[in-house]
Amino acid sequence: MKCEQWYQLADARADDWQALMQAACAKREAHWGRQISYSRKVFIPLTNLCRDRCGYCTFVKQPGQCGAGYLSGAEVLSIVRRGERLGCKEALFSLGEKPERRYPEARAWLADSGYASTLDYLLAQCLRVLQESTLIPHINCGTASIEELSRIKAVCASFGMMLESLSPRLLHKGGAHHACPDKVPKRRLATLAAAGELQLATTSGILIGIGETWRERIDSLYALAELHQRYGHIQEVIVQNFRAKAGTKMAQFPEPTMDDMLRTLTAARLILPVEVSLQAPPNLQEHFERYLQAGINDFGGISPVTQDHINPERAWPAIGEIARRTKACGLQLVERLSLYPAFQPFLRGTPAKAIAAQAGDNGLAREQSHLVAQEA
Repeated sequence: MKCEQWYQLADARADDWQALMQAACAKREAHWGRQISYSRKVFIPLTNLCRDRCGYCTFVKQPGQCGAGYLSGAEVLSIVRRGERLGCKEALFSLGEKPERRYPEARAWLADSGYASTLDYLLAQCLRVLQESTLIPHINCGTASIEELSRIKAVCASFGMMLESLSPRLLHKGGAHHACPDKVPKRRLATLAAAGELQLATTSGILIGIGETWRERIDSLYALAELHQRYGHIQEVIVQNFRAKAGTKMAQFPEPTMDDMLRTLTAARLILPVEVSLQAPPNLQEHFERYLQAGINDFGGISPVTQDHINPERAWPAIGEIARRTKACGLQLVERLSLYPAFQPFLRGTPAKAIAAQAGDNGLAREQSHLVAQEA
């Protein structure tokens, strides 16, 4: 189907979508088989300071607020050790973007700690995790230059940055991305392209329900598909549904329905190249198993240790429960690493050795922790 045909499906009948969902599942199974993957992770919120002011975010705090600031190296390692004990392989570093460019308090903390920037501190913590643990960093640090991404690649297996939306309207006053210099679509596309030039395996995605139109949603998916077709580095695309949070500018904003998610996931599976993994998070929708009907092959990072600090009100389902619901749909849950098997040749040095130590012959996690837990 062409882009214009997808535009016209905004108000299509349920019967039309049912046929497309079946096609999406067939496309998934042709490449991914009947396995649905997840990554067993710890979530490390390195800093909740950020220069952006997204209208839906509760993760970010301002200096002086309770809990605002940076995690210490000892706190990072404590989270990692807990993860090791529970079979985690991925250390997800998630943080606010460039807080030192907005807050003197952030600059002062970094200087006192011996770092010139948040990126420098992040890279030091990732290297420490690689050197002192079995966990493998996956970095979500926002927009970056090609020089910064080159440094990032040296200390992680994979990089993540949501495109969210190509819509420039969301930058206007009252929009979800007003007062967010790092959410300008061109900046995010430039970062994703730079990651491609470096052959840095990248996870991206869209956030639906934040004021974008169906057409803008489709355009965003095509942009991600085109990036992968050009560079071959997009390992995964996430379709994430907006959840309204008390105390935010968008607290009263309507949330996407299940049908909206299913249609968007179906479009994503049929638009994206088949080798790009399609993920939807299971903690943002009670009946997450229905996503399997729209062609997803991955549930993303799940933690038995830490909460989802981006959506703290939405606990992750138990991994055993995800496995049970997946099996009830005739599919099998398998544990992967933060880097998908096809992208393991992208790695060099310490990250490559860390992945090799954790990967089985098929490139998935050698130790399938959820199966061990079920047998215990």
